Amino acid sequence: MLLGIVGSYRKGGTIDQAVSSVLAAAQTNGAKTKKIYLKDLNIGFCNNCRHCTQEPGEVPGNCTLEDDMPELIKEIECADAYVIGAPVNVGNANALTQRFLERLVCYSYWPWGQAAPKMRKSYSAKKAVLITSSAMPSLMGRFLTGSIRGLKLGVKMIGAKPVATIYIGLSAMHEKQALQKSILRKIQKSAKKLCRN
Repeated sequence: MLLGIVGSYRKGGTIDQAVSSVLAAAQTNGAKTKKIYLKDLNIGFCNNCRHCTQEPGEVPGNCTLEDDMPELIKEIECADAYVIGAPVNVGNANALTQRFLERLVCYSYWPWGQAAPKMRKSYSAKKAVLITSSAMPSLMGRFLTGSIRGLKLGVKMIGAKPVATIYIGLSAMHEKQALQKSILRKIQKSAKKLCRN
C-alpha cells in the first residue's frame, strides 16, 4: 500500500494536487493507495518527555499524549511506500508538518544517559517521494529553504529512502493554481520509481 500524507492546510491546493497526482499515477501502475490529511487529525505538540524513546527495538515507542498519532503510526508501519508533501512557510516546512515530523521521535531510541538518539530503523527498506512548494523559484527554494531536508530526515526515521524529490516553485501566483506540465512529468516518473521492484 502506498500512503500519501498531505501536510498542507489547503485541500485542493498545490501540495494536495501533487500528492494526489502521484497516487493516481501509481494506481495506474497497479498500486493500492491511501491519502491522509494531517489537517484532519488531532496531533498534539511533542512535549519532549522522551517517554517514547526509552525502550529498545525497531517498534516505535509509545507516546503519553492521547491523540491521533498512534493510528497514523499504524498506517505508516503498514505502508510499503510513501508520498509526503508539505508547503514552505517562513523558510521551512509549515507548522502542521513540523508538528508531525517532531512526533516521529518515537522512531528513535534515546534512553536517559545516552548522549544522542539512535534511529530504530537503521536501514531504508521502503521508498518515498517528497514534495514541497513555495512562492520562490524552485532552484532558489531547494537551496534557501529547509523543507526537503526536514522531509528527508522524517522518512529516514520511518525506514524509507527518497527515490524522488519534487520542488514546485512559484506556487503562489494564483489562488487556485494548476500544476505545470513539467511537474506532471516529474510526478509520472516518480510514481514509476515507487512502483518499480
